[in-house]
Amino acid sequence: MTPPTPRPASRTYDAVVVGGGHNGLVAAAYLARAGRSVLVLERLDHTGGAAVSARPFAGLDARLSRYSYLVSLLPEKIVRELDLDFRVRARTVSSYTPARRDGRPTGLLVGGGERRTRESFARLTGSEREYAAWRRFYGMTGRVAQRVFPTLTEPLPTRDELRRRIDDEAAWRALFEEPIGVAIEEHFADDLVRGVVLTDALIGTFADAHEPSLVQNRCFLYHVIGGGTGAWDVPVGGMGALTDALAGAARAAGAVLATGHEALRVDTDGRTAEVTYRSADGEGVVAARHVLVNASPRELAALTGQAPPPPAEGAQLKVNMLLTRLPALRDPAADPREAFAGTFHIAEGYGQLAAAHASAAAGEPPAAPPSEIYCHSLTDPGILGPEPAAAGMHTLTLFGLHTPARLFTRDNDAVREELLRATLAQLDAHLAEPLEDCLATDADGRPCVEARSPLDLERDLGLPGGHIFHRELSWPHAQDGTGRWGVETGQANVLLCGAGAVRGGGVSGIPGHNAAMAVLEQATG
Repeated sequence: MTPPTPRPASRTYDAVVVGGGHNGLVAAAYLARAGRSVLVLERLDHTGGAAVSARPFAGLDARLSRYSYLVSLLPEKIVRELDLDFRVRARTVSSYTPARRDGRPTGLLVGGGERRTRESFARLTGSEREYAAWRRFYGMTGRVAQRVFPTLTEPLPTRDELRRRIDDEAAWRALFEEPIGVAIEEHFADDLVRGVVLTDALIGTFADAHEPSLVQNRCFLYHVIGGGTGAWDVPVGGMGALTDALAGAARAAGAVLATGHEALRVDTDGRTAEVTYRSADGEGVVAARHVLVNASPRELAALTGQAPPPPAEGAQLKVNMLLTRLPALRDPAADPREAFAGTFHIAEGYGQLAAAHASAAAGEPPAAPPSEIYCHSLTDPGILGPEPAAAGMHTLTLFGLHTPARLFTRDNDAVREELLRATLAQLDAHLAEPLEDCLATDADGRPCVEARSPLDLERDLGLPGGHIFHRELSWPHAQDGTGRWGVETGQANVLLCGAGAVRGGGVSGIPGHNAAMAVLEQATG
């Protein structure tokens, strides 16, 4: 629950942070703990941005991570240095992918121990080859993760410095120079295994495996380096537990968090700045030595009167559900409590992903939309209140791929519903009972399903084009114009601390940390 927002107590601050999402809160907490006076201006009536928990279904005490939902890229360093009361919990299973082979339902389980994973690969593919390839491939990405992840909270290395640090030319070529599809096809022969690997390159990113720009490689890299291991963990208490802890840390250090305050304009001469804002009480102006913009590059340009960057386009369908029970699976060897605990891949074979991308690129919703699901409440049952927990209810979070914003411009509501039906039909093909039979109903008798398109996310959260990373992800090394920390802009005292910064994207706090470090470094330089 966000406390009543105060009016800005002063007309001058050391730093004004525009946007109270998790990165802005990280920056505010660091700067306030360093003795700086800090004001956070948040347009909405609560902080947290996309990293929030909510009870979306009337009359049911289930606190879902409404938008962002798993944690990998948040450095333990930030949790420790800000004294956050926040924990993550590992999932017992990495993934389960249902399939039909020789007319029989089966699937691929990754997790539950090395022996079970190896046996699952052999049962699906008929040999040990794919599992051995899997071990080699992820051994390679694991070594890269150990060397790259610590650099994300340091000044940007040059490309050559990062290459030397990785010290593996084959890995460098596979991840940084050639389309990720080349490495996947070289390592793996099975279509389903190839697809499971490729999915990490497509989260929130509309691209083919062989896209020449390598945007898919950048997405893949950020999905396999988190924590130096690539593991994706469940936030205990939901994603809102993190942003609640961050808001508490910022306030405890003296930062003022002003919700219901929308920044309208930033004027700066490079040494001092003024931020004009609007609230229920009308317009106001505050002065600051530094302004940290925890918003998209598009919003940064609008605030400062600069030319806007190229338009961004999100490409995901986000669905939250509440079930009366987990559905049974057609695969007789699959336990739903295991299969849904990790990432449950649907219609994500390599060929299926290519076909879905081709359809969407041609302007048509995929006939077999790819998606992935996981059940938060299996790993962290505390997000359910006593009554839903006692009744055996469970949450399901679905993230659909290859659904770019362009598909929804014709009729957002109609296309969203069409894609939701098609996506759930792909899931039903692998269930022993229809998912509809397992859906809970809310206090008004409506099924507990909430779907969000990219256009919905743009409207509700201000994400440009509904892009969850604000723009395409960047390489984690310096390029022309990136600056020392990757947060610099054309104005010396205005910094970008949102997901669109270099090394931004995901729930990481890294841009917020790096922007705070840049401010403190300027002060001591």
